[in-house]
Parts: sequence; C-alpha cells; structure tokens
Amino acid sequence: MNKKILLLSSLLFLGVSCKKDGVDTPDPIIDVVVDPVTTPTSNPPNILFIIADDIGIEATPGYPIGAIKPNMPNLERLAVEGIIFDNVWAYPVCSPTRASILTGRTGFRTGVLNAEDASTISLSETTLHSFLDQNTNSVYSHAILGKWHLSRNEPNRPTEMGVGHYAGLLGGGVADYNNWAFTQNGETNNSTEYITTKITDLAIEWIGQQEKPWFCWVAYTAPHTPFHLPPTNMHSQGELPTDQDSIDNNPLPYFLAMTESVDFEMGRILQSIPANELENTTIIFLGDNGSHPRVIQAPFNRTKSKGSLYQGGLHVPLIVSGKSVSRINARDQSLINSSDLFATIVEMAGVSLPSYQDSYSFNSLLTSNGQGQRAFNHSEVLNTNASKSGYTVRSLNYKLIVFDDGEEELYDLIQDPYESTNLLDNALSNDQQMALQELQLKATEIRQ
Repeated sequence: MNKKILLLSSLLFLGVSCKKDGVDTPDPIIDVVVDPVTTPTSNPPNILFIIADDIGIEATPGYPIGAIKPNMPNLERLAVEGIIFDNVWAYPVCSPTRASILTGRTGFRTGVLNAEDASTISLSETTLHSFLDQNTNSVYSHAILGKWHLSRNEPNRPTEMGVGHYAGLLGGGVADYNNWAFTQNGETNNSTEYITTKITDLAIEWIGQQEKPWFCWVAYTAPHTPFHLPPTNMHSQGELPTDQDSIDNNPLPYFLAMTESVDFEMGRILQSIPANELENTTIIFLGDNGSHPRVIQAPFNRTKSKGSLYQGGLHVPLIVSGKSVSRINARDQSLINSSDLFATIVEMAGVSLPSYQDSYSFNSLLTSNGQGQRAFNHSEVLNTNASKSGYTVRSLNYKLIVFDDGEEELYDLIQDPYESTNLLDNALSNDQQMALQELQLKATEIRQ
C-alpha cells in the first residue's frame, strides 16, 4: 500500500536549495505519495553504514586540521575511491545524532536531545528500516549491530521499531571494553570479548548469512572512553604503558590507538565480503559527534569539543565510497546534516525521496558535482547547564548559537572558522546584521 510522507513543495533541480538563502516565508508542507518499489533497481546496492563514537574531523585522516592523525589505511582508501564531505554537522552528543539518522528528524521533534535523560526514542517514530520495508516491499535485509543508546534496558526496542536484527550494546558506553552487557535476541548477558572485535564479528556473521540486498548499520563504541590500549595487532601506537596514571597523563595516543582499532576492524568487515558482493556495496563512514575534550586537538579546545555547540562538538567526518559513488577522490563543500542520511540511504535503495521531514537527500552529490539541497544547517543539545544548552543554525558563511540562558553568539565561519570572535561583541556591519536576521528567521522556521 502507498505510504504518505511529508515533503517540502519547493524542491528544485540540483544546485538550488529547498530552503532558500533569502528570508522568504516558510515553504508549505504538502502530502506526497511515494509509490512502493518492488524492485528498487535491477541490482540494489548493499549498504554498509559504519559510525564511530566520539571522533571529530581533527582526528580523521583526509581532513586538513589536527597535528597528529591516527593511521587509518582502510578509511583513507575509501576516501581516495569516494568522497570526503567537508561541511557535515551531527549533534554534540551521540544519542541525538543516532535518532536523527534513524528518523530523519531533528532532536527538537523526536525529543532525543542528550545522552542522559533525553535519550529515549519514542516507539511512535517511523524508523529508516521500517520506511525501507514499506517502500521497497522489504527488498532489504537490515540490522543494527553495536551501540544503540536510544532507550534504557529495553532489549527488544530496536526490533520493535522495525530493525530486522539487533545485537550489541544497549547503553551509551562501557566501563571496561572486555567486560560489558551484550544484548542479542532480546536477552542481555555479560560478555568478556573485546567489544570492538565482537561488534565486527557480529557484522561479518550477519552479512555472510544474507541472501538478498542488505543494509548493515555497524555502531562501534570506540574510541569512546575509557581510554585504553587495544590489542597490539589493531593499532600502530606501539607498546604504551597501560597503567591508569600514564593514560590519564597523556590520553591522546590511547585515543589514536582506539581509533585505529576501528579502522582495523572495518578492514576485517570489508575483507570478509566476497569481491562481487563488495563491488555492489556502498560504504558510509560517520563520526557521531566531536572528539572528547581530553583528546581534542588544535585548532579546537576543551571548551569547544564534544558536548558543545561549537564546531569542535558537532563538525564530524563523513566519507562515502562504493557502488553508489562515481565521484572519485573528491571533496564536497555542501552543507550536510546527520539527519540527511535517512533520505540519502532511501534513495540509494532506489526510492525517490528528495526530502523527508528534516532530512534532505544528498544522493545526487555521489554522482554529480554540484550544490546540495541545504542552504542552512541546524543542531542542538539539552544540558542541565543553561549556558551550554541550546541550538545553533548556520548558512554557508555565518553561524548563530542561541543558549538557553539567553546568550547569543554570531560567527563568520569563512573568516573565523574556529569561532574565536563573537561578532555580537561589537557593532555589526550591514551584511552581518542581515545574516543575523536571516539566521534568526531560519531558526524559527526550523524549530516550529
């Protein structure tokens, strides 16, 4: 049966944004019917989505900032064979990012706004997996393997929300990577397997069992705290001391080792997929938020890292490679939001979905150089400290942050990409005043 979804009526051709740069009235919302597709394409691509935990652009190879990079040959190869996206925003903490991908909706709408008391997703939300089933006649097998962090102690919540198979960690983190609560088939038991390796083994096993196109969401906990030294074969940081004092005194090499372990395990997944199957697979790599304040590198700093509305908290790596990508060794400057992965993955599967809720597909950018649909980006976080809680909206040039304590900050991201000078501390030029008004109007539109 047909499924009704919300689309903005002003969708234009590639190169023109759904949401215009000017201060026009908001586009009307209309009902559009998407016909289900029995066979989305003659040979639907497999989709491998890998999300790493707490890794910003300064800690990711291929991005121009950060003095010390982890050794990630598998990710670097994907970048050479695909596209690095340079202007991607997620949320300052993990749960809202995951909810935005799963639903195509902002945290303002889902209520998932932090990683603590506002981290539970409603059962009423339509998930990406359910949407794929409903609009492709269930062409795809799908699974989420690894970190969930969208409900509390509910082992069946992922499958209740339409995920075909779930196994992994329900919560947001572990105290010990070798001793953690493993959930599978609705039951939770203690596991003493190294969690990064276990998540990989789950993915390899599940992918190997599939007999039709598959969508595999692999959510690593690494390099989330606690910082530690992974098994020696998984990193190139050498024989570092493993006592807690050494780690606390200089956590960066341990963070880098953990990041390298993600690349090592990602390589194991790719190597396990038969060559002909891998040729028909699209690979997406994303960081869920910025790096932890203890390990973030210049030009960011501890106060503008994970958990913050500054670039160090929400500017994340996104690299896409494989079957759906024909732009090779490319960079793209389009504004992308984590929520955009919803519509993009649906379009990868062969269903036309230029936009859905708060999600705008960038699927066309995988094959053609051009301007993405977004003229504005948005993110938000809920914090018990009102001076750290609020929302932010940006255009290509300017960024406005509005905190819950009433304070506001405006930055010129072209001249001041790392937010050192709040323009509101001085008189604004005419151009800056117009930019501020535009961002204020757009924030109101986005958050209504």
